[in-house]
Amino acid sequence: MKKVLIIDDNRDLRELLRAQISLKGFSAVGAKCAKEGIETAIAEKPDLILMDIMMPEMDGREATRILRQITETKEIPIVAVTAMFRPSDLKSCIEAGCNDYISKPFTMEQL
Repeated sequence: MKKVLIIDDNRDLRELLRAQISLKGFSAVGAKCAKEGIETAIAEKPDLILMDIMMPEMDGREATRILRQITETKEIPIVAVTAMFRPSDLKSCIEAGCNDYISKPFTMEQL
């Protein structure tokens, strides 16, 4: 079963995504902050990471940069999940190492 790691400081969104992803037939795990997300990615080795960008302490871009430097996580696809929508903001997610992005709000079909 493919595994998705959801890194988001918004508990409600994280749990909603976990439930919806599970209904689609994937295993889903969550992390409440970037540091926990990095640790979970190393331990769980997910097939995909959904990375919130705006989080306290460490944002998703910095977490992505760190994950790209770790042997166990450097090849895992990362999708930035963000409320940002300006082209320059989205470009910064790609430059940090995200493979793609989706802007909030979004539907499960879009995801």
